[in-house]
Amino acid sequence: MNKTRLIAGSLALLFAATACGSSSYDATPVPVKPTPAPAKPAAPATATCTNALQSYKPDGPLPAPLQMPTGSTMARIQAYGRLVAGVSADSLNLGSRNPISGKIEGFDIDMINAVAAAIFGTAEGHVELRVISSPQRLPVLQAKRGPGAVDIVARNMTINCDRWTKIAFSAEYYHSGQKLLVQRDMKAKTLAELSGQKICAPTGSTSYDNMIKANPKVIPVNADTDTGCLVLFQQSKVVGITGDDTVLAGDAAQDPYAKVTDAPAFSDEPYGLGMNSGDTDFVKFVNGVLEKMKADGSWQTSYHTWLEAALGKAVPPQPIYGRVAP
Repeated sequence: MNKTRLIAGSLALLFAATACGSSSYDATPVPVKPTPAPAKPAAPATATCTNALQSYKPDGPLPAPLQMPTGSTMARIQAYGRLVAGVSADSLNLGSRNPISGKIEGFDIDMINAVAAAIFGTAEGHVELRVISSPQRLPVLQAKRGPGAVDIVARNMTINCDRWTKIAFSAEYYHSGQKLLVQRDMKAKTLAELSGQKICAPTGSTSYDNMIKANPKVIPVNADTDTGCLVLFQQSKVVGITGDDTVLAGDAAQDPYAKVTDAPAFSDEPYGLGMNSGDTDFVKFVNGVLEKMKADGSWQTSYHTWLEAALGKAVPPQPIYGRVAP
């Protein structure tokens, strides 16, 4: 292992350290939201799911900031003073802690800031980011208003029918796909060529399930965070990492000896912002925010800032509506 590799490994360990400050993976302790009367268990968003990308159509134009409808989820968030969001702090370019400023930044964070600005007029001082791992994404939304709950999750989460039975999703805000990262000198390009080899994917992710489906003969290894997989890779405990192209692009940027293979993506990973399935008014509101971002160019600006250099040009996915609230 040479000096360059040691530096790359140190950077990955730095990101891992910033993401794992406590049992809840929150590097900065934050106050727990006050708990009102227990909320009724949220019903599944729909009994059947024929198209996972279907979400709830916005109810007309967005209300003016600070003028949320009385009794709405947005009014409750406004009264609390902050939008509480579950995010990653170690997915470079999506949600990662800047080692210089200490702020969590990235494409997913821009989505959260846009929602907060639509409620409060500005995101500054009105966003509370709670760092969560992949397995925590659904539980923190299902908790509704209990301790540890969040209002929204933006953590490269794939929309699928199974998750719709537990939470609700916004319309798709980015279309990703699963690929493979290996050492630069490795000839293998696909999981099919790595039977009997150890491959890492985050716990509780669709990437982990897809890896096993793509090649049941690989030896699956998991980690709670994306950087956890990168550390195992740099310690030669796994020969590769599989996951969304967005995440792997960030991993490769941290290790000059890693590459994302040029094999086509072997899955479709439509990203959605997650919310509690009982907050359909909030889902409609968020969809209105996403429509505005796509129309005014702020989606394109965010993509150019964080992802275009690694993944090339892209256009925002068109929303699909038609889901009916229970």
